[in-house]
Amino acid sequence: MFSYTDLNGTGVELSFKKNAFPIQATHVLVIAKYKGLWVLTDHPIRGIEFPGGKAEVGEDLAVAAAREMAEETGAIITNIEWLATYLVQDDQPFAKAVFVANVASIQPEFKPRETNGLVLLTEEEFNNAENLSFHMKDSGMKKMLERMSERENC
Repeated sequence: MFSYTDLNGTGVELSFKKNAFPIQATHVLVIAKYKGLWVLTDHPIRGIEFPGGKAEVGEDLAVAAAREMAEETGAIITNIEWLATYLVQDDQPFAKAVFVANVASIQPEFKPRETNGLVLLTEEEFNNAENLSFHMKDSGMKKMLERMSERENC
């Protein structure tokens, strides 16, 4: 378990073990690359971030991850694998399941509804981006990206 305070001052716990928290995840986050580029979305308020959101009532979290990715970026994902879960100690605590996936394709005629749409970044652009959302800059995200990198190198 890794505990940290996000850049908004909220306590967060991150675990790479399933079912580590007393509440079930109801939110999802998807970390993916397409042809070597990070697949992100441009949130109109927070900035550039990995796609994600709330699962619908009764919706499987992996299905929610695929739906959110498609809705926010136009990307169709496959090989969706759970990576981690984090618990946000907000006024109303919630847990978010983090998935990694392969991007099979990107819909060419995609029109975003909730975001400003797809952002593809090289590793260098990603590391130097100034308009990343706050949670993309915290120590929990760094841990998740390290874990993803370890998985890729296996």
